[in-house]
Amino acid sequence: MKLKQATAVFVVILAATYFAVTGVPKMQRIPIGNWGGQHINMKVTAQSATIEYDCATGVIQGPLVVDRNGNFNLRGTHRMERGGPIRADETAKDLPATYTGSIRGNTMTLKLKVADSEVETFRLEKGKEGELFKCK
Repeated sequence: MKLKQATAVFVVILAATYFAVTGVPKMQRIPIGNWGGQHINMKVTAQSATIEYDCATGVIQGPLVVDRNGNFNLRGTHRMERGGPIRADETAKDLPATYTGSIRGNTMTLKLKVADSEVETFRLEKGKEGELFKCK
């Protein structure tokens, strides 16, 4: 009986040592805070991100996970805006969107793909406010 207990303890210690030495990759997330660039501003929280463009908005629901190389592939929504007054019978439509890209240090490259549209690429910096030119 004592041999089984000693073997079990040895296996647990061996496994703990293995994971401590090799390192179990931790799940990384997009850092919380404001990310901004030309024509884009993104506010990242622990659970989601809201994006504001010159003439559109977007939402990415979490978790906002990145791989060990800082790459991400996330799903969310995108809503187009337009200048001028909004009609009483007009409703905005959320379109499915794919947000892919990478983070290197405090710089993010974000690629937006909405339906059949061309991919738009944005460069954002952590802690920077976006430079927006809103539709009027």
